[in-house]
Amino acid sequence: MTTFTPTAPLSIGDIAQRIHLIRGQRVVLDTDLAAFYGETTKRFNQQVNRNLARFPANFMFQLDEQEFANLRLQFATSSLKSGHGGRRYAPLAFTEHGAIMASMVLNSPRATELSVYVVQAFVELRGMISSNRELAVKVHQLERKVSVHERNIAELVDSMANLLASPPTPPKRPIGFLPLDDKPQGNAKAAKSAKTGPGKKT
Repeated sequence: MTTFTPTAPLSIGDIAQRIHLIRGQRVVLDTDLAAFYGETTKRFNQQVNRNLARFPANFMFQLDEQEFANLRLQFATSSLKSGHGGRRYAPLAFTEHGAIMASMVLNSPRATELSVYVVQAFVELRGMISSNRELAVKVHQLERKVSVHERNIAELVDSMANLLASPPTPPKRPIGFLPLDDKPQGNAKAAKSAKTGPGKKT
């Protein structure tokens, strides 16, 4: 029994780069899927059209003119250009389940083998998106914590600045009599003069 070897090996990363987000779904275009499975786009679509009952809306859909125009602007490849050398009709888009069904319809060794890589590309892409979302949540939480700390530090700095800008409060005079030793010298002389009186000898 011979083992089938693809004529043009593809990595999961190569396939993942051909997965697009359209109508909220991740899909592979008929041109790329046909190339993965070693078929021309024309024959690939012929086989699909002969088995339309096996491709419900959640397996496959055709792009409308606006979606096709947007795609041509994003990817300047000959297979997406209209006119000579390209296609004149909007491509078909296949979800992960649609890609598996297409390989079953083609029923070729290459399509069977490459369909596994296509599915793995979808799975890997979902994992990357999930990881990125988790990372985004963690970054957002960290930003919120940093923001709170910065606000607290800013409030502390403002309080210190207000304290430094305010003039010092003069010391208050104590209430009651001062001890004799603590009285000012001028007050002591005045008291002595009052005791002796004018003209009195000491």
